[in-house]
Amino acid sequence: MMQCTDIGIDLGTASILVYIRGRGVVLKEPSVVAFDRDTNKIKAIGEEARLMLGRTPGNIVAVRPLRQGVISDYTVTEKMMKYFIQKAIGRRSLRKPRIAVCVPSGVTEVEKKAVEDATYQAGAREVVIIEEPIAAAIGAGIDISKPCGNMIVDIGGGTTDIAVISLGGTVVSASVKVAGDDFDEAIVRFMRKKHNLLIGERTAEDLKIKIGSAFKRAEPDYMEVRGRNLVTGLPRTVKVSSEDTEEALRDTTSQIVEAIHSVLEKTPPELAADIADRGIVLTGGGSLLRGLEDLICSKTGITTMTAEEPMTAVAIGTGKYVEFAAGYRDDNI
Repeated sequence: MMQCTDIGIDLGTASILVYIRGRGVVLKEPSVVAFDRDTNKIKAIGEEARLMLGRTPGNIVAVRPLRQGVISDYTVTEKMMKYFIQKAIGRRSLRKPRIAVCVPSGVTEVEKKAVEDATYQAGAREVVIIEEPIAAAIGAGIDISKPCGNMIVDIGGGTTDIAVISLGGTVVSASVKVAGDDFDEAIVRFMRKKHNLLIGERTAEDLKIKIGSAFKRAEPDYMEVRGRNLVTGLPRTVKVSSEDTEEALRDTTSQIVEAIHSVLEKTPPELAADIADRGIVLTGGGSLLRGLEDLICSKTGITTMTAEEPMTAVAIGTGKYVEFAAGYRDDNI
């Protein structure tokens, strides 16, 4: 009998990851699509399209079809998913795959349906929708079937999902539309306000990755940033320190901390005791921001750690959930 392909897809605002059962994460590309406005044809998808962001002529637009974890452009998302699924499994697959897709915990039924329909259109035989924090917990190596509380904070590109998980389900959760993209925007605003310098999204992201910090550091780092001077209109270079980024990101990071605080307030006491004991686990690309663990720890008093592979935890968890569901179904047939 031919082995059917089980695929887990982390449909993120910033990037899409595809996990194949038995092979691990086989594809990680930015969720960006560039298309020609005149002919409505897609020019590039993924990394190739990301390089075009902010650098395209009038007729070509580079767009992100997912905004804050939700489909904002249905047809483009469908084409993008079809492209990534074919790229991951190759065109030789005879049988349609079974696909699990994860969505932020706060999405509505309509938004869930849109993801499901797009996945079927992209060539799935069966679709399983899974909530992001549960996928993140499985991917971080937590045994979610046990009756004890685990707190997961998944900071992606468009949303931050916070959940307390016990016995394989979510007990308390919150999803805030503040995440990695907002860190970039905060840096762009700060550079404009403090240095009169206009920088692009990609430059802001570089700055965040190289010297971005959420907590004061003993030794500040520096980086030179190029952009356009808003007074003279000419290109200019400015030296920025990690202390500047801490100031720029303060509002955004405190919103995430507040959301964690509100989830902890709603957590049943027994589970809260488990969390105090076991700590908070961070996943998602946004959790790679330096000093975030220290900031959450200092504000909540609970030990905070980042998962081993924060970027791929959700994709791995989504794929493993398919295996878990498949195994469970096979055992009960």
